[in-house]
Amino acid sequence: MTLTFNGRAFAALLAVTALLAVIALYGAPYPFVRGFVGDVVAVGWAFLLYRTFIRARVLPLAVAALLTGYAVEFCQYLARLYGVQIQQPVLRVVLGSVPDWWDVLAYTVGFVVVLMLAGANERRQHAASLQDARMRASLRARR
Repeated sequence: MTLTFNGRAFAALLAVTALLAVIALYGAPYPFVRGFVGDVVAVGWAFLLYRTFIRARVLPLAVAALLTGYAVEFCQYLARLYGVQIQQPVLRVVLGSVPDWWDVLAYTVGFVVVLMLAGANERRQHAASLQDARMRASLRARR
């Protein structure tokens, strides 16, 4: 694991941030979208945030994103247990204020989606590098 800057992950992070903003702003009439889908996407957002600044394999970053979601939910539970309330409305929307097992399920689904998308991306990159290697070998054979 090393610190770095990944421009492609940062671009994807910006896109996912915009998606989460749209879900937060316009998702109120659709509780499933705002609650469940938003939490699934939030795990992907955390993964992309980590991926932007940390060079590591997919699995450790995806696990870190999943544990981030679980930690948020656990903090919501503790806040409810001890009567702590977030007064700032934006933070209340971003972090949530009500612990729910459906959120834990959504974070887990988000983790699986991240692994599937990252695996598909790695397979695509591997196929592209194989094609590039074949083209180079073909060009060398023609000389």
